[in-house]
Amino acid sequence: MNRLLLISATVLSLAGCAAANKPASPTPPPVPGPAPDTIAGNACKADDMADKTLVGKTELEAGALLNGCSWRVIERDGQRLPATMDYRVERRNLGIANGKVVSVSRG
Repeated sequence: MNRLLLISATVLSLAGCAAANKPASPTPPPVPGPAPDTIAGNACKADDMADKTLVGKTELEAGALLNGCSWRVIERDGQRLPATMDYRVERRNLGIANGKVVSVSRG
């Protein structure tokens, strides 16, 4: 009886380890995040262009254009992402689908 319990415990513990070693699902590559708007000498150059000019750009292109600006991705491929509810008129909220900007709003 003890031998049966020992074998059962060993098999169950190994089965748990096998499930833990599964590779994680693929994640999108990291994208340069928004630059804090408090960095000295790093003014937002995108303020001179309309927000709609970002639509159709890749996420990397938009990030480069928004260097020095306050921005964040609030939706990716139809999935809403966590975001604070504070309203900041200078901050751009980007919607991304298939790696491209599909929407831009302020707040």
